[in-house]
Amino acid sequence: MSAWSASPARGAGCQGEGLSRAERLPAEEAPGVRKVRALPSVDGKGAHVQRVFPSPSLANLDPFVLLDDFDVHMGAGFPTHPHRGFEAFTYMVEGEFHHADNLGNDSVIGVGGTQRFTSGRGAWHSEMPETSGSNRGLQLWVNLPRRLKQMPPNYAGLAPEAHPTRLVDGAGVRTVVGNGSQVELQTSVRYEDVTLPADHAFHAVVEDGWNALVYVIEGAVRIAGTVVERHEAALPVPGPLAVLAVGAARFAFLAGKPHHEPIIHHGPFVD
Repeated sequence: MSAWSASPARGAGCQGEGLSRAERLPAEEAPGVRKVRALPSVDGKGAHVQRVFPSPSLANLDPFVLLDDFDVHMGAGFPTHPHRGFEAFTYMVEGEFHHADNLGNDSVIGVGGTQRFTSGRGAWHSEMPETSGSNRGLQLWVNLPRRLKQMPPNYAGLAPEAHPTRLVDGAGVRTVVGNGSQVELQTSVRYEDVTLPADHAFHAVVEDGWNALVYVIEGAVRIAGTVVERHEAALPVPGPLAVLAVGAARFAFLAGKPHHEPIIHHGPFVD
């Protein structure tokens, strides 16, 4: 997936734990959170995406360079294109996606599966829809630290079974990256797909030193008195975090350890 260039930026830090019964916080007693709305865009060959960042309001979130919510149908997609200097990580929400690259990898993943393409010193790949309906997923670009920019490129496609799930108090969480997941990234990242019934909450502790983001896939949530809806993201502040479901909701919880290096992003390359 290609993208336009953006300048570096920093965000808030975080690390989170667990799901439990909602403990509602009075909005008037809770600090607000910064909110970002994804912008509609067209990329590749007629592929429609909702771009969370880079955007005029959020250039990036070290170590994360780009986050797209794509929904691609047959006839559109991301034909063969180059990448360099980062890891492209795709998580499927609906449908299937077909990855092929110049390293000889060729695989299809479905709902709950992932594709990790570490471009390193440079490689080519294509990403195309595999079903006639909706093929929706999240693509995250994770910067490589400068010492690894010239590493050999490699790929891993993982089935849903490689990402453990658990049920806590009626709420579900799939560990996409992190404890128990088979995903191997060159950067410390926590990534969870959380499904909340009404009146339930996801609890976390936002700590200094990590950057974090909550992106709503379906429904709406309330964070520190701020309602965050589909195609919106919130950047939590340090301290306790409660993500409360406004009706049923689904969201991605992301946290990453920053490299504290400039993110030089131009098109499909991150130098």
